[in-house]
Amino acid sequence: MPGLLVSTTVNGDAIEFVCPQDETLLDSLRDRVGLTGVKEGCGTGDCGACSITLDGRLVCSCLVLGAEANGREIETVEGLADGDKLHPLQDKFIEYAALQCGICTPGFLIAAKALLDRNPNPTVEEIRYGLAGNLCRCTGYDKIVRAVQAAAKQMRKK
Repeated sequence: MPGLLVSTTVNGDAIEFVCPQDETLLDSLRDRVGLTGVKEGCGTGDCGACSITLDGRLVCSCLVLGAEANGREIETVEGLADGDKLHPLQDKFIEYAALQCGICTPGFLIAAKALLDRNPNPTVEEIRYGLAGNLCRCTGYDKIVRAVQAAAKQMRKK
């Protein structure tokens, strides 16, 4: 089966990769682009570990074909930090111990950023709703919610 040439923007950088027509964007990002922050948890769109934004919309990359990324903009967890300077969400996840094993963390960070991009001052209920597509089996959700609240507060001060 011949591969398809995909030209896209990932974390602000124009890139090209060749992928089989039936390959998921999750696998393309990991295997072709080398962005291993995107995790496979379930492969069915139920856990959120593979969350990215595609043209600014939060999606599970396991449910999108790599070829569908052609001409589109992708943001992954690798694009959150600015060089050595962590994004406020990353800082607060560390400060509030909102991570343990790390499998779900990139997806939570992307989902939280997508939420805060839309709503810079969410209520606890809005945070829980915005993160509802992401599952964590280690930390419980209270630390994650508190970290997102703290990051939102910090980001509003800028």
